[in-house]
Amino acid sequence: MDFHEVRLPARLAFGSTGGVERRTEIATLASGFERRSTPWALGRRRYLIGANLRSLDDMAELLAFFEARRGRLHGFRFKDFADFKSCAPSRTMSATDQALGAGDGVRTAFQLIKVYGDVERPIVKPVEGSVRIAVGGVEVSGFVVDAATGAVRLAVAPGVGVMVTAGFLFDTPVRFDTDRIETTLESFDAGRMAAVPLIEVRV
Repeated sequence: MDFHEVRLPARLAFGSTGGVERRTEIATLASGFERRSTPWALGRRRYLIGANLRSLDDMAELLAFFEARRGRLHGFRFKDFADFKSCAPSRTMSATDQALGAGDGVRTAFQLIKVYGDVERPIVKPVEGSVRIAVGGVEVSGFVVDAATGAVRLAVAPGVGVMVTAGFLFDTPVRFDTDRIETTLESFDAGRMAAVPLIEVRV
């Protein structure tokens, strides 16, 4: 299996930096106008972690986590503290945060998503036990969630045009983007680690 359903310990990510990257292809025409396109439907997240670690114990824990993932071989869960809720980071999550789709009287399966403007990002690594579902604005309990894929299955199909919404916490699926970690011993109980890159993976 190329993905491990384990989360990087949060304290090892404190002080991390990162964000979203896009791929845009630009062709400049003879007239000076540009033709811009992108082969990516969604952005891809990148992070740098570990640069603020000073404790030898914390560095040893990150090294052990790196070894257990075999470097770049296996993906894992990462909590992006800037984007880990169905709502804004400062708000309280609710079952009406994100619209998953409208019922047709038959459909019971819905995918968790988070909307950024007009971009829909599938949420494939929800935090187990965090998902709340509402049908027609009323929170329900008759559903199951696959925590490894973000697929939701309702016990009863919503009626035609009835909106299904959700609130949830989620992780970003990533892998290490290096096969090497470097550390420097600065004293008997402290050290310094070079920043370790992570990159989002599609699962």
